[in-house]
Amino acid sequence: MSESAAAAAPDTGERPELKRVMGPGLLLLFVVGDILGTGVYALTGKVAGEVGGAVWLPFLCAFVVAMLTATSYLELVTKYPKAGGAAVYTHKAFGIHFLTFLLTFAVMCSGLTSASSASKAFAANFFSAAHIDPDRGAVLMITALAFMTLIALVNLRGVGESVKANVVLTCVELSGLLIVIGIGAWALIGGDGDTSRLTDFHVPDGESSFGAVTAATALAFFAMVGFEDSVNMAEETKDPVKIFPKMMLIGLSITGVIYVLVAISAVALVSPDELNKGATPLLKVVQAGAPGFPLEVFAWITMFAVANSALINMLMASRLLYGMSHERVLPGPLGRVLRKRRTPYIAILFTTLLAFALIGYADLAALGGTTAFLLLCVFAIVNVAVLVLRRDKVEHKHFNAPTALPVLGVVLCVYLASPLSGRDSADYKIAGWLMLVGVGLWAITWLLNKYVFKRHADFDPSHLDPQGPVN
Repeated sequence: MSESAAAAAPDTGERPELKRVMGPGLLLLFVVGDILGTGVYALTGKVAGEVGGAVWLPFLCAFVVAMLTATSYLELVTKYPKAGGAAVYTHKAFGIHFLTFLLTFAVMCSGLTSASSASKAFAANFFSAAHIDPDRGAVLMITALAFMTLIALVNLRGVGESVKANVVLTCVELSGLLIVIGIGAWALIGGDGDTSRLTDFHVPDGESSFGAVTAATALAFFAMVGFEDSVNMAEETKDPVKIFPKMMLIGLSITGVIYVLVAISAVALVSPDELNKGATPLLKVVQAGAPGFPLEVFAWITMFAVANSALINMLMASRLLYGMSHERVLPGPLGRVLRKRRTPYIAILFTTLLAFALIGYADLAALGGTTAFLLLCVFAIVNVAVLVLRRDKVEHKHFNAPTALPVLGVVLCVYLASPLSGRDSADYKIAGWLMLVGVGLWAITWLLNKYVFKRHADFDPSHLDPQGPVN
């Protein structure tokens, strides 16, 4: 990075520079790997249930919305190459501590809902791999809770993930989707698929085709989130101002194409109604298109993909709680760490209990929808922030998003987050309860700081390292 670029970075105090190890190739794999995950593996069937055979269209629409918001992130990360995360950008643009807290807590909650949906998907694929058909939903729930407990134990022990490990995880996740695409292409070439379903819209009574597509897009957006996490790697990228725009846009395009092809393969081989049953839609696609393919292998690939998503999201959630406690905007006990492991055990236990409640209360579609809703709200604020920060000039060159893109991004994000899109009311209930928990904790801390400890909480988000969720 040039001297002028370094000078433009925000002053966050004396701290050592991170090692810049990520070139274009590793950054591209990071972006692709962060987007791939639970969303497409678990929710393809739920999207088909909303729109019918044209399941590829909501994924395409979600890709467009993600691309618009990505341009805002690119302007911000290349303008402030040492800053990372929506919380920092929001605080820099508006300077309202409570708004920054709400946004940061929303990111944390999106990690919990994403991890909880991954737990449910893991449980469903586990029984498929073991050739067990549980006759009770309680069995699936217990398995999901046990899986989340295992994630908590790993989190308590401490997990250090390197970029090279991310490459391996990305290849495994990607291999499962390429298998689905390959099986779909082979079946279609052999004349086994039914391409007429691709233009078949399933429109509920009293609803328009547009309404059905937007409702499905509001859910499918869960599959596209994750790209925003890459901005947290700015300080470890060799030349972020130069390579970030190209690699993020290429990475988004690759995943968009993969998702559309997976959706086409899925609906051509399995009817939308059948896809919508259960939590293993892609496993049904493999079974229909290649009966001789070892289903256990694909089930384990899916389990590996969603397990990785759950672990990363729970690590992020506990880390954010720890950071906010350290800044005295959440109760102090959340910042306690184990003496030997140096892991935030109270924050881990608290987030795990919230995840337990989500697993027991909400179904897979509601958890995915809530994740998308929370992040659509975050993205809407980021799209506004990039316009506000146009008044803050920096000396170095950086990516400039055409003004129309963040404006359109705000409109689309707000629309998809609103009831006008046909979003399920359960999304608002789950998000509302989670945010109420956060505001309650914040209020308790504020009162204690003001009247008990005689000091005000001072939230400085530059000390945090907020991470967005992986599908």
